[in-house]
Amino acid sequence: MFTGIITAMANVVHVKPHDGGLELTIDKPKGFIRAQEGDSVAINGVCLTVKTHNGSLVFDVIPETLTRSNLKQLKKGERVNVEPSLRVGDFVGGHMVYGHVDATSTIVRKDPEGQGFRLWCTTPRTLHNLIVDKGYVSLDGTSLTVAEVKGDKFAVALIPETLKRTTLGRKAVGDSLNIEVDPIARYIAAYMRDRAPRQRKTTRGR
Repeated sequence: MFTGIITAMANVVHVKPHDGGLELTIDKPKGFIRAQEGDSVAINGVCLTVKTHNGSLVFDVIPETLTRSNLKQLKKGERVNVEPSLRVGDFVGGHMVYGHVDATSTIVRKDPEGQGFRLWCTTPRTLHNLIVDKGYVSLDGTSLTVAEVKGDKFAVALIPETLKRTTLGRKAVGDSLNIEVDPIARYIAAYMRDRAPRQRKTTRGR
């Protein structure tokens, strides 16, 4: 479990194909002393398990993760967002994020707005009913509030602090972002899908 409050950014040291997946190595962020072998760490919003650690953190990235996320696009020297998993008693400053990325979204506009930017992104077809105005989304692991929804696009407002502390400040039009919708929305949608067929059967039986 995570909060979408990015603790650090780190450089990709190595990306190595491995049995249909990848072995991903990143620099261990300064002051990032909590990560041990077997710990969960979110990399660009994707929950991964630490395989080995010393001056770097090494993760196995399986094919399922590559299919749903942008980790397959990572290159040596690229910066990634890093957040350790929550522990009992930790402060929750964002929203509940599982690190189970739903899909990827593409940046279509980055409009200056006040001291920051309004970032417009595509809405993946499978998530159209799960992204709503003032709801939560996680983009590359960053907890954000949906500022606006228009058709097959949605916008988030990025403040200077977010631009400085996350990779979103470096992202440009055409770049891919990992997206995880609010878990509550996902469960409600699943419940309604399951309930609808039963309602139709009951109605026909009357």
